[in-house]
Amino acid sequence: MNKWTPLLAAILLEVTATLSLRAAVDRPAWYALVVVGYLGAFVALSFALRAGLGIGVAYGVWAAAGVVLTAVLAAVLFDDPLTATMGVGIALVIAGVLCVELGSQQARRREEEGSSA
Repeated sequence: MNKWTPLLAAILLEVTATLSLRAAVDRPAWYALVVVGYLGAFVALSFALRAGLGIGVAYGVWAAAGVVLTAVLAAVLFDDPLTATMGVGIALVIAGVLCVELGSQQARRREEEGSSA
């Protein structure tokens, strides 16, 4: 199994749970999906960690993607605001996650070079 697949599942489950939390304000039956979504997200995140993703990368990507997707989907589904300033923030979040992932890859390469020498 690809180590990114369970992370993608964790992201989608967390976003679903968060959006369901917003929906539950008006219809409490949505709370069932909130609980299932958050529990599923943590289980999927643990699978991503077991598959070899580092906690810094996994958590960073999970949290950042969750923020971005939730903001965009809340604008579409609930007519929440999505301003230009928020767009800049989303771009910065994406850039930050990319920096963490690239740094992680560099560290892994250095480890591999050091162990093969």
